[in-house]
This record gives sequence, C-alpha cells and structure tokens, in this order.
Amino acid sequence: MSEESNDGTWSGLVKTIVGTVGTIVTAGGAYIGSQMFGGGDEKADAAQPAAVTAPAPVINITTNNQQNANSAGGKTVIIKEKAAPAKPKAKTAKEELEEAPKW
Repeated sequence: MSEESNDGTWSGLVKTIVGTVGTIVTAGGAYIGSQMFGGGDEKADAAQPAAVTAPAPVINITTNNQQNANSAGGKTVIIKEKAAPAKPKAKTAKEELEEAPKW
C-alpha cells in the first residue's frame, strides 16, 4: 500500500525558498567565475584579419531522363487480364445433407 503524507504549506514554502536561493547562488558563481577567468565574448582586434571561408562546392548534374516507348530493351510487354472465375451456385439444404460425412 502506498502511504501519502501531507507536508503542509510551510514545507512547500521552504522548498521553494531553498530552490530559489540555490539558483541565485549558482548564477552568482557563474558571473564571478566569468569575471575572474575572462569568460564571455572577446572583441576581435583590428590587427587580426577576418577568417576566410571556403566557397561552397558547385555540383553540376546533367541527366537525360527521356523514356522511349520501348524502354525495356526493345521488348514489348503485353499484360492480359484474366476474367474472374464464376461464383459457384448456392447449395440447397438437401445437397448439403448428402455431402455431410456419414458416421
């Protein structure tokens, strides 16, 4: 069986305050660390040339997608449809009794 506990409103408030303080401490530590160790965006010096990127490769693809009437190597393919087989006539009760296995 599972046991349920009611922590109450003060317990929920304490958890919220502890979470908020933890977030503030983490953000402050990150800020101080970036200030001490020079993290963040660095401005580019005017003496350094800008990085040159290579041009994108150009791919030329030319294809001939023409299809002839006899595209199967000069062979002509003929597909003939077969007619559906005729439905067998319904059996009468007398015929069904005659076909039933005899024990």
